[in-house]
Amino acid sequence: MKKKRVYNLKWDKLDNTAQLFPVIAREGMSNVYRVAVTLKEEIDETTLQVALEKVLPHFDVFCMSMKRGIFWFYFEENKNNAPKVKQEYTYPCMFINQYSNNNYLFRLTYYKNRINLEVFHALTDGNGALTFLKEITYQYLRLKHSDVLGSVSNSLGVETSLDTSDSYISNYRKKQKKSYKTKRSVVIKGEKLPINQFAIIHGTMPIDEIKKAAKSYGATINQYLVAVYTWAIYINQLKRKKSEKPLTVCVPVNLRPYFESDTNKNFFVVVTSVFEPVKDDYTFEEVVEIVKSSLSQQITKENLERLFSYNVSNEMNLLLRAIPLFLKNIAMKQVYNASAKANTTTITNLGVMKVASPYEDFIERFEAVLSMSKGQNMKMTVLSFKDKLTLTFSACVRESEIQKIFFRKLSEEGINIEIETNGVYYV
Repeated sequence: MKKKRVYNLKWDKLDNTAQLFPVIAREGMSNVYRVAVTLKEEIDETTLQVALEKVLPHFDVFCMSMKRGIFWFYFEENKNNAPKVKQEYTYPCMFINQYSNNNYLFRLTYYKNRINLEVFHALTDGNGALTFLKEITYQYLRLKHSDVLGSVSNSLGVETSLDTSDSYISNYRKKQKKSYKTKRSVVIKGEKLPINQFAIIHGTMPIDEIKKAAKSYGATINQYLVAVYTWAIYINQLKRKKSEKPLTVCVPVNLRPYFESDTNKNFFVVVTSVFEPVKDDYTFEEVVEIVKSSLSQQITKENLERLFSYNVSNEMNLLLRAIPLFLKNIAMKQVYNASAKANTTTITNLGVMKVASPYEDFIERFEAVLSMSKGQNMKMTVLSFKDKLTLTFSACVRESEIQKIFFRKLSEEGINIEIETNGVYYV
């Protein structure tokens, strides 16, 4: 009889942020996001598969499947073959069933010139995913262009970190407790798209033009974009009228620069820009000042540490740790459902993408796409490469007036924008 091969499999804990995602993930709320790179040539599927197979073993974070324990979900080392690279066949950010994906929690697809990496958020955040995507892209280009890149080292980039430490735990400080916001916020309303449809609009623009516009208001690019987004929702949803409900924009903050971390796991917290329309007819300038004040007060090392330390303190509580997983899941769902009502939308800025100089001329742009959350029917991402910045709206509602107001406002401010969609709004 042929003996079944048995592996001594490694396992790992989910980081503090990751613990929520398997509890709430489902069709229609997948907790899957996309990071993508567009090359200046069409993608070859076979070469991309080889590139993935060469790079994947270096990244322990992605070589994992998820298991259900008595007290917690946990990761277990996945020894299966790499998932099959496929031409894009669904809308972005659809639910990942690991059991039909060689037990992996990510997928790699392509469409024409674009490589798409879609990741279940329990594995890592956008920064960790971009590191993985970048190395796959490097390997792909070395395989395709050995005549030009043959002298380039076949090893991982010197700037690539393989750190899998839990930076939430290592930077945890015992803090005074806080509570989650539960005051209902404005909800972006509209006709819902079918559950497996997803509307995407990209806007690409020169970074120097958007910097100039932001500077004219004494704002950072991030503050300015949050303000324009807030303004567009205010115009469309509230008709410039006062509201008892605040308009709340979630802004994820990458914690790595604040705490000298290079982890490939999740390491971010979410702050919120809160606009409370207590009067009629705010000007755009007033909205910018409100957003600037709201964000600048929250994005300090001390406050960011306080935010994640509160969450970690719950994880480290011995009594809570001893509660069975099925009871933890019930409690986490209740907390999530209550806190989700306090958010209108999300905008995440993944910063400036830098690549090694030998590969720059092969790459056109990077972009990212977020899936929907409970109560959030529209989200936006920001990702820059070289002299261009790409904004991406994702939505599960058919109306696109908010996006039109947003881009019209940027255009009025002297910013030239190239618009691209996935065609849902034309159906």
